[in-house]
Amino acid sequence: MVFCLFNDDALEILLAGAGVFRLHWREKFARRNVMIEVSNLTKRYGGRTAVDDISFTVARGEIVGLLGPNGAGKSTTMRMLSGFMPGTSGTVRVAGFDVFHDSDEVRRRIGYMPENNPLYPEMRVREYLKFRARLKGLGWRKSRERVTTVMEQCSLTDVNGRVIGQLSKGYKQRVGLADALVHEPELIILDEPTIGLDPHQIRSVRTLIKSLAGKHTVLISTHILPEVEMMCGRVLIMFGGKVLASDTPENLQRRMAGGSQVIAEIAAPENILRETWEHLPEVEQFDVSPSEGDFFRCALTAREGVDLRPLVSNLAREKNWPLRELTRSRHSLEDVYVQVTKPTHEEEVE
Repeated sequence: MVFCLFNDDALEILLAGAGVFRLHWREKFARRNVMIEVSNLTKRYGGRTAVDDISFTVARGEIVGLLGPNGAGKSTTMRMLSGFMPGTSGTVRVAGFDVFHDSDEVRRRIGYMPENNPLYPEMRVREYLKFRARLKGLGWRKSRERVTTVMEQCSLTDVNGRVIGQLSKGYKQRVGLADALVHEPELIILDEPTIGLDPHQIRSVRTLIKSLAGKHTVLISTHILPEVEMMCGRVLIMFGGKVLASDTPENLQRRMAGGSQVIAEIAAPENILRETWEHLPEVEQFDVSPSEGDFFRCALTAREGVDLRPLVSNLAREKNWPLRELTRSRHSLEDVYVQVTKPTHEEEVE
């Protein structure tokens, strides 16, 4: 015979407790897939607010670009994420650890390359990287292995015995990148990683950074839009200390697709084309200009949410107009950035 030792109230409390326990573990499991959690983070210097109540997350294995002009708050955000600077308010977690209360745990998991590399100019490249590896907790044998690996990754083998102060700006950047990678951190934070590099060096650094996806989480700060488009799976756009947008480059471009242009090259009388677009309710505005031969180039801007391509194709078929081109112009990340950071009417008046 089994006796129940709980009355109804006690049983209800026990079941509620079990529910809280299950919720706790679901949240803990979800956090395993999150590398960075930023919540209501603010940084003020005197009377100026450099970072204004921002919140975002970065999943493990992502390469995320922090995009914005100089003064947008990117570098300040990165310094707070890496524990080099405290926030005025808000919280930051890296791999589940609070950046300010568990700073030692966080630093073990971060490789940080600031915009201005604080290298030791009197040290030789290999000597410096071994010194940094030991500072970061690697043993003698492991540090030697990792230094060899990162020097190959960053194309530093040919200058391993050179004094850092005698290197070019490009090589110094690569030494800083190797320093950030040497202890195999879970999170790599790179502030303007390609600044000062020539086109060949930029391409090699891009390839290296893209190869880190999956095994490492990478957060890159830059004001160069092609950098983000070529390297990052997701973009955070910062302006005036705020995060104004957070999404993949493709989704950001798709948001603007409703008002995008359709380009159609059609062989038909110009006055007929103009009259057609004038009376077509789906077309918000248009421009017709001569093209090669008997064709005219029609640049058609659709009303929001309308794809004009099927409509134009059917119209050309019905009227027997030769149609040589029908494409929708793709917004660049630059277009998206300009649109997102465009001041409101109130701001323009001020």
